[in-house]
Amino acid sequence: MTNKYITTTLPYVNADPHVGFALEILQADLLARHWRLQGNDVFFSTGTDEHGQKILQKAEEEGKDVQEYVDHFADQFKKLKEGLNLSNDAFIRTTDENHIKAAQEIWKRCEAKGDIYKKKYKGLYCVGDEAFLKESELVDGKCPNHPTMDPVEIEEENYFFRFSNYQDALLKYLEREDSIVPDWRRKEAIEFVKNGLEDFSISREKERLSWGVPVPGDDSQVMYVWFDALTNYISTLGWPAGDFTKYWEEGETLQVAGKDQVRFQSLIWQAMLLSADIKNTDQVFYHGFITSGGAKMSKSVGNVISPYELTDKYGTDAARYLLLRHVHPVDDSDITWEKLDEWYTANLVNGIGNLTARITKLAETHLENPIERPEPKPFPSEYTDAIDNFKFNEALDYVWSLIGALDKRITDEEPFKIVKTDLEKGRGLIKEYLEELYTIGRLLNSVLPESSEIIKKAVLENKKPEGLFARL
Repeated sequence: MTNKYITTTLPYVNADPHVGFALEILQADLLARHWRLQGNDVFFSTGTDEHGQKILQKAEEEGKDVQEYVDHFADQFKKLKEGLNLSNDAFIRTTDENHIKAAQEIWKRCEAKGDIYKKKYKGLYCVGDEAFLKESELVDGKCPNHPTMDPVEIEEENYFFRFSNYQDALLKYLEREDSIVPDWRRKEAIEFVKNGLEDFSISREKERLSWGVPVPGDDSQVMYVWFDALTNYISTLGWPAGDFTKYWEEGETLQVAGKDQVRFQSLIWQAMLLSADIKNTDQVFYHGFITSGGAKMSKSVGNVISPYELTDKYGTDAARYLLLRHVHPVDDSDITWEKLDEWYTANLVNGIGNLTARITKLAETHLENPIERPEPKPFPSEYTDAIDNFKFNEALDYVWSLIGALDKRITDEEPFKIVKTDLEKGRGLIKEYLEELYTIGRLLNSVLPESSEIIKKAVLENKKPEGLFARL
């Protein structure tokens, strides 16, 4: 048994959950469930990022108290646990008292190392990313991640982190080929480091931005939102006490993040850990973005898809399936309601749904007693290798190949005819189908947890279940 730790990034609470984060949290959930089935002790964390200028501005624009504002949106993300049937063990909020103490503790450790200093600074700041920008990073004078927002020129006295101290150490960390998946993101990180690391601001003047974690020993400053928020990955474990040693120091750690997070998760956060003398994250997996109709999702275009809209239309398990099989794990993917309808009907209604009904109806009609629970077999390597390599779509392609093969076998063998002329032979075939269906149900456990249980229960009770997936 291995202690395994897995975490998503923390979504910023300035809007309702979107389908891109639903993809991320479902990828993490699939891995957590799969690891538990293999006998590992897993700690799965997610949560919300609640400080910073963008949050304060949004709350003020809406005329709300900022704490009331973040409480509302944090609740929307917390509800994903039920909405997507997640198995996370913790939900960390950066406004939690234990997190604030941890953020201040890591600040003190980095400061004691000599990696924090104060200086006056002038630069272009992107409110959307809550980050300063280099001139070389601008595209047509704008932040590439927020092309509709004008960067703001800011001049003030802040604390800085000696990022430049960790150029060699980060390159050594990134030499490990499994430090980042996919590998081209690792090469992207290496290239960024080789181009030279500049120290970056890690605080803001409290007069300008009051909503943040106070800097230890200086009431005039609050922490830069990223320095505060990144600490969640260990504060959720109760660092510097709690389960931190068990899962982070002694276990295997994995962070799941979007492709725009490489600089923050694999460079800034890892440098902070090095400075504080804490073990680096073992691995970071980066997924792609989801577009709709060939365009980035936005409210103005009207193509935003909410995870709650998916579950309302298709159901929880179906929403999980659609994102985990039909959205590519690392490349950008385009989805539309038309495509979703097609995938749902072909693979859930007419696929596993129809197969389950077909086999259990045969059993209910022709078997006197249920079969005994099949002995659990190790998961096939085609399935486990795909999941272990973050190829979730390929793992599900394999399961659906079994579904298709079993469906074809029943069509070819025509057991409904055989039972009329040779009852025992027909029953023998039906029992084989039930055992194969049970195996498929086990393979679906991490992706379609509710449907997996319904399928296995139907097999063992010899009873056709109500429709697994309703027709649209």
